[in-house]
Amino acid sequence: MNTQRIDRVRANLQARDLDQLLIVDPLSIWWLTGYYTEPYERLLALHLPRIGVPTLFVNRLFPDASNTGARIVSHSDTDDPIPMLSAVIDPTRPLGVDKELSARWLVPLMQAGAARAFVLASDAVDDARAIKDTREQELMRAASAVNDEAMAWLVEQVRPGVTELAIAEGLLGTYRRLGAEDHSFSPIVSFGPNAADPHHEPDETALAAGDMVLFDVGCKRDWYCSDMTRTFFTAEPTEHQRAVYETVLRANEAAEAIVRPGVTCAEIDLTARRIIEDAGWGPQFNHRLGHQIGLQDHEPGDVSATHDEPVQPGMCFSIEPGIYLPGDLGVRIEDLVIVTEDGCEVLNRYPKGVQIIG
Repeated sequence: MNTQRIDRVRANLQARDLDQLLIVDPLSIWWLTGYYTEPYERLLALHLPRIGVPTLFVNRLFPDASNTGARIVSHSDTDDPIPMLSAVIDPTRPLGVDKELSARWLVPLMQAGAARAFVLASDAVDDARAIKDTREQELMRAASAVNDEAMAWLVEQVRPGVTELAIAEGLLGTYRRLGAEDHSFSPIVSFGPNAADPHHEPDETALAAGDMVLFDVGCKRDWYCSDMTRTFFTAEPTEHQRAVYETVLRANEAAEAIVRPGVTCAEIDLTARRIIEDAGWGPQFNHRLGHQIGLQDHEPGDVSATHDEPVQPGMCFSIEPGIYLPGDLGVRIEDLVIVTEDGCEVLNRYPKGVQIIG
């Protein structure tokens, strides 16, 4: 049991006037207890009281959880876990639940009157997970270092006639060779006009002469995720291509330059967005500036015009402005940053200036 993390979640519960929380997200349970299993259709749940010993509900098929420091309640496939949960939940107080609690468990708990009320309280854990401790920051740096090396490999694969899919399919082996375990999300490899779709799925499109190339990739190493985007040229850029690229680069660098404690996510987004709008491509920057990241590639808490919360030391999120011109080109440049006491640390080292490859 990680007592420091437990204490942070409990402080968040107190701030929300909640005395108990039911957590079913396996990654959040691992983050708090060090215990991980994928439950599939079975119940895995951690009941966290604001005061007292947490209770971990596990199926007997799951790995041994006795070393977590939690009280263990086990059940089999033929048991109904609802009475077991109800026996631990305080029926006189509201119960906070996380967003992953499915209706198959939530509705029976409500019907049983297990708690006085049911409150969506994922943010008690999400807000705690958003502040990365020293060890987590080290792991985020290590995952991004692997991603930097992988980007160099990707660049080496660019040659006439190669397909997007061929490059994408070779990336996992490279990640594993570099010490990562898996992708943190499906890689995006886009040639030419395909990059105008921000979430383009690699296909059999072959590289044509003069195509621009966009790579948006990330790996998972020691539980933690990386995410980076770079856009390249395969021929001397036209004036138009260079203007789009340099606008996105200015937006990326300007946003990173203002990140520091107390600045809001909305201000960071606006800094990048204003540069793109002033250049005449405002409508073509059609997504938020960034997202938080950690155990998952996209974690709650975005960098957008509607998020007025100030950033805090230890937060890690992406800065990824883009311009997307359908039928023509797409440019996105993305880094991850960790907020420090007086600014931010950019985790990605792979160069961002104009590069001609292939």
